[in-house]
Amino acid sequence: MYKVLHIVKGLGLGGTEKVMQLMVLGLRNSPFKPAVLSLEDGERAALLRDGGVEVTISQNLFECIVERQPDIVHVHRAGWPEPKLLRPLSAARLQVKRQKGLPFPIVETNVFGRHDPSPEARNLAATLFVSHFCARRFSRQHGISLTAPRWQVLYNPIDFTTIAERTTPPAQRDYSRPLVGRVSRPDPGKWSELALSWLPRVCSRIPDFRYKIIGGIAPAEQFVREHHLEQYVEFLPPFVRDAELADFLNGLSVFAHANDTGESFGLVIAEAMAAGLPVVTHPAAGQRDNAQLELVEHGKTGIVAGNTEEYAAALLWLLQHPQEARRMGEAGREKAGREFDQAVIATKLSKIYEELLAEQNQ
Repeated sequence: MYKVLHIVKGLGLGGTEKVMQLMVLGLRNSPFKPAVLSLEDGERAALLRDGGVEVTISQNLFECIVERQPDIVHVHRAGWPEPKLLRPLSAARLQVKRQKGLPFPIVETNVFGRHDPSPEARNLAATLFVSHFCARRFSRQHGISLTAPRWQVLYNPIDFTTIAERTTPPAQRDYSRPLVGRVSRPDPGKWSELALSWLPRVCSRIPDFRYKIIGGIAPAEQFVREHHLEQYVEFLPPFVRDAELADFLNGLSVFAHANDTGESFGLVIAEAMAAGLPVVTHPAAGQRDNAQLELVEHGKTGIVAGNTEEYAAALLWLLQHPQEARRMGEAGREKAGREFDQAVIATKLSKIYEELLAEQNQ
């Protein structure tokens, strides 16, 4: 049994922390025993401990890493230089090498596909991009040829089993119900004008339309009040557990995604697809993240809209063509199970670890 230490800056409800949690829990039946080290505490600490994972909260990364003598360290970070993480990690790697004779491989999940030219980054044995979009952009911008095992793509995992078990299969779902939903953190950076600008058009066409929003922000609530749309919109608090998320998604017919900064992966999109929902999204401008277009295949797993008129038309069309919505929901669920399922990602991650250890021992 090999010891793998996953390192994050915090254990809150963000996507980076959730991905780490799902990776760690997915490894429990593998040859790798995972533990978690975080600079800051948060809600996910209890979820990890409930799953039997050791969690340590400490600002002293060096001491904790040396004490645990891991066989592999896996750090989850944005990708740009982060001395607070990599400097003590690099120092601990050198210390463990002195003690054990071999330095542990360092794996990073590069959340935003950014470049780190710092000396500490040279100690990375593998960089895992969370989408092919991020990998291609990175290679193009920095002129780096991406070859394994140093550079690889590993999609973020989702709890496909929980979501699929708690949601109605597409063949049995009523996609004509005028229920649309959105999920994000209550962060203005996760929003776009397209999250709301279509509302008056759709509400005027469908009197019993309902829009359920997880992670609302003050400007969104103000928009709803100013346009007198309170009867159509419900703002709900965020969920901690995937069972609650699955129950929420099960009440919808279509999932609405809109984020001007785009997605380096798009965790909530993948989860909506696992629930059998067609997804409406939009491109992000310029060099911003656009992995949402990698997940949502236009006309197959959802619809990509370019402006308010197209977004409203997409939602209306899906609600008025339930058979087409079902077809997209089925395709999305199949893709989510094939490519994003926690067990699938855990198997791929274990293989990456095994290859790195084998290379180190040559």
